Amino acid sequence: MKHVTCALFFFFFLNQVFSQQYSINGTIHDNVEDHAFPNVTVLLLNEPDSLLMQETITSADGSFYFEDIPSGNYLLRVQYLGYEPMDQAVALTQNTDVGILYLMESATALDEVTINIRPPMGEQKGDTMQFNAGAFQTMKDASAQNLIEKMPGIGSADGNLQAQGEQIVQILVDGKPFFGTDVKAALQNLPAEVIQSIQIYDKLSDKAELSGFDDGEREKTINIITKPNSRKGLFGKTTVGYGNDDRYMAGASVNAFNEDRRITVTGLSNNINATDYSADPNSRSESRPQNGIINTNRIGVNFSDDWGKKVEINASYLFNHRKNFGEESLVRDYILPDADGQVYSESSNNTRRNMDHRFNMRFEYNIDSNNRILIRPNISAESDRENSYFTGNTVTASGPLNQTENRLFANKTEFDINNRLFYSRKFRKKGRSLTVGLHTGNYRNEDDEDREAENIYYNETDRTEILNQNNLRSHRGFSWEANASYTEPVGKHSMMEFEYEIGNDKDDSDKRTYNIDDAGEMAGIRRLDTALSNVFNSRYLSQEAEIGYQYARERFRMQAEAEFQHARLKNDQEFPSPFVLERTFKSILPSVRIDYKFSDTKNLEFDYDTRTNAPSVEDLQGVIDNSNPLQLETGNPNLLQSYSNRFRLRYRSYNPKTERSFFGMVMSSLTDNNVVTSTLIAETPIEIADGIVLERGSQLSRPVNLDGYWDLRSYFNWGKPLHVISANFNVHGGISYTHSPGMINEEVNFVNTTRYSGGLSLSSNISDRIDFNLWTRSAYNTVENSLRPALSNNYFNQTTRLNYNWIMWQNLVYRLDINHQFNTGLSEGYDNSIFLVNMALGKKILKNERGEISVNVYDLFAQNNNIRRDITETYIEDSRSNVLQRYLMLSFTYNIRHFSRGTTMKDYEELYNN
Repeated sequence: MKHVTCALFFFFFLNQVFSQQYSINGTIHDNVEDHAFPNVTVLLLNEPDSLLMQETITSADGSFYFEDIPSGNYLLRVQYLGYEPMDQAVALTQNTDVGILYLMESATALDEVTINIRPPMGEQKGDTMQFNAGAFQTMKDASAQNLIEKMPGIGSADGNLQAQGEQIVQILVDGKPFFGTDVKAALQNLPAEVIQSIQIYDKLSDKAELSGFDDGEREKTINIITKPNSRKGLFGKTTVGYGNDDRYMAGASVNAFNEDRRITVTGLSNNINATDYSADPNSRSESRPQNGIINTNRIGVNFSDDWGKKVEINASYLFNHRKNFGEESLVRDYILPDADGQVYSESSNNTRRNMDHRFNMRFEYNIDSNNRILIRPNISAESDRENSYFTGNTVTASGPLNQTENRLFANKTEFDINNRLFYSRKFRKKGRSLTVGLHTGNYRNEDDEDREAENIYYNETDRTEILNQNNLRSHRGFSWEANASYTEPVGKHSMMEFEYEIGNDKDDSDKRTYNIDDAGEMAGIRRLDTALSNVFNSRYLSQEAEIGYQYARERFRMQAEAEFQHARLKNDQEFPSPFVLERTFKSILPSVRIDYKFSDTKNLEFDYDTRTNAPSVEDLQGVIDNSNPLQLETGNPNLLQSYSNRFRLRYRSYNPKTERSFFGMVMSSLTDNNVVTSTLIAETPIEIADGIVLERGSQLSRPVNLDGYWDLRSYFNWGKPLHVISANFNVHGGISYTHSPGMINEEVNFVNTTRYSGGLSLSSNISDRIDFNLWTRSAYNTVENSLRPALSNNYFNQTTRLNYNWIMWQNLVYRLDINHQFNTGLSEGYDNSIFLVNMALGKKILKNERGEISVNVYDLFAQNNNIRRDITETYIEDSRSNVLQRYLMLSFTYNIRHFSRGTTMKDYEELYNN
């Protein structure tokens, strides 16, 4: 209960403030001809401090409308180029219509109107938080990611961008997908200066958006709204650079926008570990450095357009070719019940060449106002070549147990095709609809490996084993899922949903291992090893019937569903010994979702759902994998599906007057029949298959089902602007607890992990010539083991980063990026802390400072490294991998900016009417 109490403390610590919200509307006319005046800017200012509360432009009939405004004294400011600005005071105590306001033409033409108004940071609209890009100052050449990282609740964890404690899954631009789910590519290909606002919300699934019934499948999404005057033009940037040790980088990103038709092309070639194009020389310093030395060649294209009034299309293609040279060392301490313990150490190096293609498309056809078709295909193809070598050894307090020397040459290919098809029809009766969908998937993997190994087992009589093997593995899968959903209104505020779904997953896996003779008359002959070979098929057929009820009012929304699932799992092993195993599962899957709006700036959400998860074919196939002869792995065809309960409570608030934002979350999950690892560590030699002996100290791991897994996680973020120092301040924190079961030598071990984390950030809001972003994150972790309490330990890590950019005298540019990592409590030799400094000195050149030439130094003090701790149910592991270290580079960057003059009145009226 102490963990629950601590988590709820973070969530319920603030007092609720309730306030009535009102609206202001009116119309703008020309004072000479008394005509309606469209496209006029209307500002709503807070009267005491001139804080900009809201901003809009008048519609084609000259009208404007502001809503969700607290009571108080305000100032309406109306402005249009060539006309005198007009102010109108408003004392707001009720919904107010200010009538017709007249604009008077200036006696002399105005070349430029400059108004010193501080823009608002953002606004809360239900479950959507919208930030005004103008409230966050960045450099003129900043990317969308530089801008977004300044906003409250946004941060990075393990190299992934997060919002409100959850990983961002996709980026939209003006409501349309941009580079699929490649968040980094999307954010690096848009300059900050074309962005008007940022929306952060949980996007519903396509099915839920079509039917109006939330199915719980949500994705944390950022929608980037571009400035109207940036939707026609050519913009982007390009960079070339060369440094010592033949380090090089060449990249470009070009956007060609013409209102709805938008084309983005990006390319990158480098050997400095940059996997996405960014012209910022310091951008490669993430919270966790890239493993290995990486050469990348990359090209991407994104296209979106509206074909007439009925068809919307969006497509993206990405090609990557990478070569990675990696070195790694690790220490793994196993959680054994006896005090003697067991420690495994490994040192490895590998060279990998990877090539992949990814294509995504979204095709939407609005047949008419009531009928709609949506098609979403995606295709991926990947090939991977690996040349690796590792040595490993296992020791106890009594001495060494075994060691291995292992070399691998491998070629792997993967080809996947997925498609989602939806048809939706809305009937004449409001709320009545029919949605049908079909999801198909086709998967193919082919692996070809040559492995050589020398294994030494230390017993009373030492034994040496020589392996020379060829492994061939083929995995083919096909899946389909069809569903139909019908909704029917019940009264004025309610709706019922009836849904049926049926699907089938077919997986065929064929693994063949051949032993190759090295000498004698049989040299080079391949012989099938039946103990390491297997032909296995799996079929998972599931049917679901669901009934749901939804009740919705202006401030309250509730949805409850009950689903009955019938699933059948059939495992069919054809070789080496045929058998068939069938299981049937029947489950009741309830779900409840409640949303309550205290106001338009404060809302509370509660979600509860249940779901099942079928075991994968890799977990089911009972074939021994001897990739590491000291640590064998196999599958388990007796696995059951798991059953999970998930709870989530979230609260959001935003005060438009003080610009304070708060987000709090508590979530928990409980899983029965959770698939975990069972490890058998041999105390004496054991023959586990024909000719396969598990020597003393060696291991065999396989998946099993265990009950008892649960976790609890809390998170909060609080932020506000500090106008005194022209900066934005955010503080975040949370507590997470995990109770995870595992099995070692048939004994169940529970690992209890508690993590206390917190941090803060301070980002500048000074000007477009000086910019900084400072953030720090700390975490204290405790680990407790039920089987071996002596292995329980505590460790601490902290990461601090400063990013500073300054355009000085005569357009000289100074850039600094500092990343400090501090670790304690890890294994001996792994407590290293790093102080990574990247620095650049350059000069802005060419017209409008579009060009920049700079000298960049990466890892100034040669301290970069990568240390990681992983905790499982059976061991605690600390690892270190090689990373790119100090180099010097001379680079040139050019910013492309060419925009059209803007839309005409005819264009505007067409856009407005549509």
